[in-house]
Amino acid sequence: MNEPNSVADTAANPASQDKLVPRNLPDLRQKKVPSQQRAVETFERILAACGDLLGEVGIERLSTNLVCQRAGISPPALYQYFPNKYAILCELAERLMRSQNGLLKPWATAETWRLPEPELAASIADLFIRTLQLTEQMPAGIWITRALRAVPTLQEVRHSSHELVTDLLVQPFMQAYPQADQTEVRLTLRLGIDALYAAQELLFDNPSLEPRAVARTMAAMVTGQLVKLRQSE
Repeated sequence: MNEPNSVADTAANPASQDKLVPRNLPDLRQKKVPSQQRAVETFERILAACGDLLGEVGIERLSTNLVCQRAGISPPALYQYFPNKYAILCELAERLMRSQNGLLKPWATAETWRLPEPELAASIADLFIRTLQLTEQMPAGIWITRALRAVPTLQEVRHSSHELVTDLLVQPFMQAYPQADQTEVRLTLRLGIDALYAAQELLFDNPSLEPRAVARTMAAMVTGQLVKLRQSE
C-alpha cells in the first residue's frame, strides 16, 4: 500500500479515541498496543526502521512500504499497529518528547527559579545543551524535531507537548513568586520554550554554529524576561 500524496487523502481510523485528530488529516492513533513479546519486537522493528529511513530518504519520500521492507515484515503486519506513516512518526515524536521532559521535570522546581540571574541563565543553558544532546542521540531525533514543525499532521502533537511543558514550569515559578502575574508568567515561559526549540533547530540546520554560544545567548534572553517578572512581585 502506498502513502497518500496529500495528507487529506488518508481516511480516519475509528479504532481508538486516544488522540485528537484534526479533520481532514491522517489518523495518528495506534490501532493496537502490542502485548506479547513477539508483537512488541515487531512494533519496535517498525519504529527502528522508520527512524533509520527518515535520515536516508526524508519525510516526503518515507512510506509504509519502505518501512515494511526495512523492518522485514509484511504490510498487514505493520497495519495491525499503525494506519499510516504519520502515526509511526507520531509515536517516535512522543517518545522523543517524553525523554526530553524527563530531563525537565527534576529541573523545574521553585529552588531553580529562585537562583540569582547569572546562575539561572547558566542552569537554563545547561538544560538546553543536555536536551540538545539527548535529541541528537535519540533514533531519528533530529528528523523528528524537524517533522514536528514541518508536517501539519504533527503540529498539534508539538503544540500539546509545549503546553504541557509550560504547565510544568509555571507551577514552581508561581510557588517561588506567588505575587507575579500568572498570565504574564505563562506567556513568557511559552514563548521561551518555543524560542529554545527554534534555537535547537537552528543548530541542526547550521552545524557551523557553536552550541554553547547559542545556549548562552538564548538562556540570557529568556532569563532576562523571567527576572523582570520576578521583580514585578
